[in-house]
Amino acid sequence: MFAASASTLRRRRQERVVRVVLGAAVVALIVPVVLIVGYLVWQAWPLLSWEFLTANPTHGMRRGGIWSALLGTVYLVLTSLAISAPVGVLAAVYLNEYARDNWLNRVVNLAVVNLAGVPSIVHALFGLGAFVLFAGMGRSILAASLTLAIMTMPVIIASTKEALASVPMAFREACWNVGATRWQTVRRVVLPNSVSGILTGVILEVSRAAGETAPIMFTGAVFYKRIAEGDVFAYRLDDQCMALSMHLYTVATQVADAPHALTYAVAVVLLGCVLSVNATSIVVRTRLRARKRW
Repeated sequence: MFAASASTLRRRRQERVVRVVLGAAVVALIVPVVLIVGYLVWQAWPLLSWEFLTANPTHGMRRGGIWSALLGTVYLVLTSLAISAPVGVLAAVYLNEYARDNWLNRVVNLAVVNLAGVPSIVHALFGLGAFVLFAGMGRSILAASLTLAIMTMPVIIASTKEALASVPMAFREACWNVGATRWQTVRRVVLPNSVSGILTGVILEVSRAAGETAPIMFTGAVFYKRIAEGDVFAYRLDDQCMALSMHLYTVATQVADAPHALTYAVAVVLLGCVLSVNATSIVVRTRLRARKRW
């Protein structure tokens, strides 16, 4: 008895068109990524093995594995994360919860946003001058990690500020009304409800730090370094180290007669490390979001 009007039919057609266009956009994003990853794995498959991960490069890096580069990347990422995450989160808490809205803080916020877009080679030169030369650290894991931390800290600050700002003001007002201090409110209410957003910035930090080459090339990475295989404490903070990103560049451009699959195998391991960290963080973030009460 009830028939759809012409306007209703037109809106339904528009809805179907929009759904098809959005679905095509998603497919256009996913398919190239799947094809690229599949191609890398297919090319790298002849060399992918446990021995490839746990053996040092040999024969001018044409044979062996990537243990020293893999361990160096882990050291660089974890050390930079240990420096940038606490400082970045605390800075974001101050800017969002304590700082007044005046010209100075607006300049600081603008500087944080602009620092996120500075090219990595500029950070590399800053790290070379500030940490390697001025601070006297020399080319070391610590100097390279500090450079990576400064490079990635703006991302953590920006994402943490957004996460803190997403917590409703009513939560804060309720705490203040029962006599809680500002720090108690931040520690017990604001931070627990924004931790999933904070993890987003940490994920981006890990991904970028693991894939950067220029900052570590100037401050702590070396062409080749042999370490004890299987020893996770083979590096010290004042040592230089190999890194997967620089090793990939070296094998692809500087090593003659390298096996065809070697470059792809290094790329797959680097990609796998980043994806593993991202997947773990996403699982943790999803569980934390499920515990929210709003």
